[in-house]
Amino acid sequence: MDTIRHHEGSILHKEEHLSSSAFITDIVIGMSDGLTVPFALAAGLSGAVDSNALVITAGIAEIVAGSIAMGLGGFLAGQTEVEHYDAEFKREYWEVDHLPEREKAEIKEIFADMGISEPLQNQVVEDIAKDKDKWVEFMMKYELGLQKPDPNQARKSALTIGISYAMGGFVPLLPYFITSTPTEGLAWSAAMTLLCLFVFGYFKSRATGQAPWLGALKVTLIGAVAAAAAFGVAKLFD
Repeated sequence: MDTIRHHEGSILHKEEHLSSSAFITDIVIGMSDGLTVPFALAAGLSGAVDSNALVITAGIAEIVAGSIAMGLGGFLAGQTEVEHYDAEFKREYWEVDHLPEREKAEIKEIFADMGISEPLQNQVVEDIAKDKDKWVEFMMKYELGLQKPDPNQARKSALTIGISYAMGGFVPLLPYFITSTPTEGLAWSAAMTLLCLFVFGYFKSRATGQAPWLGALKVTLIGAVAAAAAFGVAKLFD
């Protein structure tokens, strides 16, 4: 039983870690797209129009639409996770009711992999099987490796991704409010956005255990290439 407690403690700690990781992941998704997509749009428009007002109007419209779309995507992903867990939870209850011996054999396999002796396996299996709810919970954790998702995670992800996208999206637009021409605005926008992408990429890479400087360069390069491509296409068709 000490072994079980040890593993349960590990899973509880892991759940905490995953919750934190989900929040960080949502920020990364929203911020990275928010910095890159409006920047590329502003760069493309700067190569085709001669009015900052047009760049600002189109940029704000894109930020609003992008925030809603990205937030909705995060919401649907969170809902899918909840629905998947619920479906597996119901299936496990059905198997415990209709295939109890097979489920007990699966528990014994789990304990055998942990190095627990067979007599102790039989004893623990019978103890677990006395409580159907605990039995199903055990199978969800140890057989399927599923943690019960936060029912509010979908809404949290939607808000986090949407707000992060909007915050990132306004960075490349700010220079257009204080400059007189799109060309001048693009120069300042590029400087600000690429600096933000570099800093963002650095800390994102550190948080995810990657090489910080390499990650920063990758994120910056992606943003620069996207903006350059948009600007070049606009100039070509113009």
